[in-house]
Amino acid sequence: MELGVIGLGRMGRIVVDRVLARDHDVVAFDVDPEAVADAADAGAEPADSVADLAERLGDEKRIWLMVPAGDAVDAALDDLEPHLSGEDVVVDGGNSHFEDSVRRAEATEAAYLDCGTSGGPAGAELGFSLMVGGPAWAYDELEPVFDAVATGPAGHDRMGRSGAGHYVKMVHNGVEYALMQAYGEGFELLHEGRYDLDMESVARTWNNGAVIRSWLLELCEEAFREEGSDLGDVADHVAGGSTGTWTVQEALAQEVPMPLVYAALSERFNSRATGHGEGRFSRRLANRLRYGFGRHEIARQGE
Repeated sequence: MELGVIGLGRMGRIVVDRVLARDHDVVAFDVDPEAVADAADAGAEPADSVADLAERLGDEKRIWLMVPAGDAVDAALDDLEPHLSGEDVVVDGGNSHFEDSVRRAEATEAAYLDCGTSGGPAGAELGFSLMVGGPAWAYDELEPVFDAVATGPAGHDRMGRSGAGHYVKMVHNGVEYALMQAYGEGFELLHEGRYDLDMESVARTWNNGAVIRSWLLELCEEAFREEGSDLGDVADHVAGGSTGTWTVQEALAQEVPMPLVYAALSERFNSRATGHGEGRFSRRLANRLRYGFGRHEIARQGE
């Protein structure tokens, strides 16, 4: 296949590299010329604008947007609009709100696939988990690309009509918040409890056969190995929160109780009232975990 990729940041570049590795062709564009040049060095065909990218793709365009959620997606679609037809397919692989995806699907002449993407920078080696919403024919058409970008055929699926992909990803992120909070509270009790424990050893032992083993727990092990059992100078300050907020708002709208997700979101917001001090161990671990799976900046005490 030939795929156009707009947005060559950390995640977009992974899409480019994994698609190229499966012997598909890529036309790449980003507002940063250096990012375009780097993609060209990796084997992509460079484009100097959205219009140039669309022209290089020919009659049946397959385009993947990996730009920040919000205005950047709408701006890219505005630039693409004169070049799209009903035979084309556009994938939004960012963290867009599902209602925005429904609106864009209705307004875009091309088939629009909203693609929730999970896996973070580790996806460069392992592949992503892809949750896709939109027309079935468009999903089927892009399956070779999804196979390349995901962990394989089992790592992606069509969740339903437009909006379903980003809806499932939104709830995924709410679950992620609650899991991070649960691990944080457990390790906080161990840290403050009766025994002088090696937290890396605890995490490693739990990760080998225990019921609660997971990739997040592997990242806990990594955090304690690199920061120490007391997490060093990692601050009680947890950034992010938009997708968790959307999850709670949707739970309220659907009258579905989500006390664990709500509590985790509240803890995240409350962490910001403490400044960048030592504070709660559980929230310091959550801060470090965000670096582990997303390479988000680690807030440090005193910064």
